[in-house]
Amino acid sequence: MNIIADFLSKPAPTNPPQVKKSGRGIYIKSPQEIETMRQAAKIVATVLKEISERVEPGMTTADLDAYAEKRIREMGATPSFKGYHGFPASICASINNEVVHGIPNRRKVIRTGDVLKVDTGAYYQEFHGDSCITIGVGEVSPEAKNLITVAEEALYKGIEQVKAGAYLLDIAGAVQDYTEAHGYKIVEEFTGHGVGRNLHEEPSVFNARTHSLPNVKLKAGMTLAIEPILNAGSRFTKILSDRWTAVTIDNSLSAQFEHTVLVTETGYEILTDRSNIS
Repeated sequence: MNIIADFLSKPAPTNPPQVKKSGRGIYIKSPQEIETMRQAAKIVATVLKEISERVEPGMTTADLDAYAEKRIREMGATPSFKGYHGFPASICASINNEVVHGIPNRRKVIRTGDVLKVDTGAYYQEFHGDSCITIGVGEVSPEAKNLITVAEEALYKGIEQVKAGAYLLDIAGAVQDYTEAHGYKIVEEFTGHGVGRNLHEEPSVFNARTHSLPNVKLKAGMTLAIEPILNAGSRFTKILSDRWTAVTIDNSLSAQFEHTVLVTETGYEILTDRSNIS
């Protein structure tokens, strides 16, 4: 889930137990806390993999939401998104020109050719996992397929920069350069974020070079939700009357991928990796 400029994240607890800070309220997780985050993230990865395998034309986004909530609770967690700043569902389901924060409902029917973004989080033993995938439903256009591919590749280009001693701008620059080289635009008003005891923590993890936010140096034990969003047309968006759903201003397609990533001394660990989910 992304940070919207006008509501941002919940403030972190004043004195969260067993949490170390690294300047600017950034929490360094202990080995025990990281292990708990692995479990939260595995729940998220499992749900997203299952959704990717079961989604089909004719289903509604409400169907996917009900399934996600059921599975999250079956695995001993609670949905991170449900009730967060009043959000009414367990997933964000955004289709085609919907960029982020689409609210699932029974009227939103999934159709062949749709570009479907599913974003979800799980809260397990006081820690959150957060991840998003984009699914091409059935046969999608070559343009849609390419956008989805580049969006996922851009995420990994950013993740590849992660290690202790690197900087947030290393991530942002890698995502931006790869995206622009393929003719797409980064949505700049939504960013990634720290994640842990709170769904949204410092630092903001931007996807394009900026001087408006501090260029934070990464330290081992940080956990980041890295989540580039790519538009096929204009990078600009607008919020619909539901006060949640963001759409492209020119009706162009949008794609997003997100992983919760642990910073290590030598690199990174993708906590929401779906490839190891059986």
